Amino acid sequence: MWTAKIRFSNSIDSLKHYYICQNLLMPRIPWYIDWFNSPFYYQLCFERNKNEAEKFLYKLIHYLEPSTGCRMLDVACGQGLFSRVLASMDFEVTGTDISEYAITGAKQFEKENLQFYLHDIRRPFWINYFDYVFNFFTGFGYFRTRREHEDAIRTICNSLKSNGVLVMDYLNVHYVENHLVAEEEKEINVTTYHIRRWQDDTHFYKNIRIQYSTLPGPIEFTEEVSKLMLGDFTDMLSYQGMQIISVFGDYELNPYNIEKTPRMIIVAKKIKV
Repeated sequence: MWTAKIRFSNSIDSLKHYYICQNLLMPRIPWYIDWFNSPFYYQLCFERNKNEAEKFLYKLIHYLEPSTGCRMLDVACGQGLFSRVLASMDFEVTGTDISEYAITGAKQFEKENLQFYLHDIRRPFWINYFDYVFNFFTGFGYFRTRREHEDAIRTICNSLKSNGVLVMDYLNVHYVENHLVAEEEKEINVTTYHIRRWQDDTHFYKNIRIQYSTLPGPIEFTEEVSKLMLGDFTDMLSYQGMQIISVFGDYELNPYNIEKTPRMIIVAKKIKV
């Protein structure tokens, strides 16, 4: 299959253009670039209430007790929902994402204490600069190899000051294995999403088949998320001088349970530079 890399406007009206360009003869780019540069991804995955994000973040900030004006990095920020909430709390916030479409959308919200950058987290970013780094909503685990994930963890940890804190919000592999919904259909406005999920020993997969009124036919994307468990993160983080200090199991910050809680929200501190 062939696809095109194009620049999108931040409008659902660009979807017809997107479908047409899918058929241009250019080599296939990694699935996460293709999917995260699609307006469909943000419509499907981020039809969430800003109040829901604020509720979670206020709980998290109450737990972390950061000082006013401290520097925060939101890795894989998407169009900046969580970054914007953090900036509204008077923190100095930087958001990065690998998706040009996402960063184009996020930049309209930039202000003195909120900036966004197009960046691949496998590559170096600012060193020893941030007090806190956040990675929300399973914004990790998409790369092909363990080495690439380790490179991303190194970049994240290197961006923290000594005693800086990382919060990584990942799915709980054991819970998802036992609660995988094989098929579902969602209708959002005039867009229909047919979703099929499956798994193997190393990954979760999600095929999304999309029907939209102005498209000549359905289009498809397939997500792949690595089955990274607490032990995997413990190893990768400790190698970078990080120590896990807490693990929560949901957005209410209840304790993590390997079988019963849907999330694995890791809080780790940088103990050496």
